[in-house]
Amino acid sequence: MTIAVIDYGMGNLHSVAKALEHVTHENVIVTRDARRIRGATRLVLPGQGAIRDCMGELERTELRGLVEELLAQQAKPLLGICVGQQMLLDHSEENNGIHCLGFLHGEVKRFPTDMRDDLGQRLKVPHMGWNLVRQHHDHPLWAGIDQDEHFYFVHSYYAEARDDAAVFGTTDYGRVSAHVAIGRDATFAVQFHPEKSSRAGLRLLENFVQWNP
Repeated sequence: MTIAVIDYGMGNLHSVAKALEHVTHENVIVTRDARRIRGATRLVLPGQGAIRDCMGELERTELRGLVEELLAQQAKPLLGICVGQQMLLDHSEENNGIHCLGFLHGEVKRFPTDMRDDLGQRLKVPHMGWNLVRQHHDHPLWAGIDQDEHFYFVHSYYAEARDDAAVFGTTDYGRVSAHVAIGRDATFAVQFHPEKSSRAGLRLLENFVQWNP
C-alpha cells in the first residue's frame, strides 16, 4: 500500500508527506516517476504559487497526461490540495487566464480588491490564516470533523464549481462564498492546507487514507 505525493516541482511536498506519515503506516513517497505513481494505491496532487507556474511545471515534467489519465479512470482515491484543487476546474482568471485540467466544471476567480467585514473593516487579499469551513454536503472525508471547523488558508484566488453536487465545503470571506472542498467519485480536493490545519487537518488526511470510494 503506497500513497504517492505527485512531485511536479510545486507545493509543500515534504510537509504533506510528513503529515501523511503521521496518520498512517502506509508507505508515503514523493515522486515524479510515472511507474511509481501508477502503482500507488492513493494519490495526492499538491500545488502552491501561481497557477500558470503549476500548470507549466505539470507540462514540463510530462506529468499532465498521466494526471489527466488517472482523473479519467477514477480507479484510486486522489486528494488535491491548494492550487492542486484549483487545477481540477476548467479555467482560472489568474495570470490573464489559464486553461486548467477540466475534471470539474467551474472557474477560479480572484477575490475582489475592496472587500469588507461586517464592521466595515477592509479585508486583506490574500485570504491568509484560519477560517471556518461549512460542510455543504456529507462526505467520508468529513468523518469526525465538526461543522464550522477551522482550517488554515493562504490564497488570493478561489474555486467556484458549476455543479452544486461537486461542492462539499464552503468558506465565507467578505461577500464571497468560496468553494473550498470540491470533488466527485474518487477525487476530493481542498483549498485549505490540511497539513497546516492542526487536529482537523490531520483527521481529514486520516480519513483520506481510510477512504474506499
